[in-house]
Amino acid sequence: MDAITLHAVAAFVAGLIITLVLAAYLTPRGWWKRPNARALFIMVAGAWGFGSMILYATHAPATAAGSARAAPTHTAALPSHADDAVRAGDSRTVGQPFRVHRDLNLRAAPGVQSTRVIVVPAGAIVTPTGQHDGDWWQVSTVLDGRTQTGWASSLWLRRSGE
Repeated sequence: MDAITLHAVAAFVAGLIITLVLAAYLTPRGWWKRPNARALFIMVAGAWGFGSMILYATHAPATAAGSARAAPTHTAALPSHADDAVRAGDSRTVGQPFRVHRDLNLRAAPGVQSTRVIVVPAGAIVTPTGQHDGDWWQVSTVLDGRTQTGWASSLWLRRSGE
């Protein structure tokens, strides 16, 4: 189990524990004498709500249902200070190369609906150009002696420890 999944599971388990403690103190004792739909709803909604708040508060890259993790599986490695800099739009990341950890889709324009220009293979070097549109960053790479430029989601630009 990778660190992101483990962090998400821990957040939702903590959310369930918080829900159970609050339910024990804030609801009538008669509600909990036998399992019913109301108790199940309170536990599921509480675990989801508190777990999501914990993930948001700790800035974890996972989502409540894990749906964002299920979409693309492209990750790359940045220098340790660069993850926050890319998200904040800091110009310190311009020109600082990083090695692609897994295959990375480069697109013609920002957005998943854009045409895929090339797939950068794992192990290749990618350099941010400094242009960005929301969460999408333009990067360049040299593959087979040709420079390729395209857009990649900053969600897949990670520091090496992640």
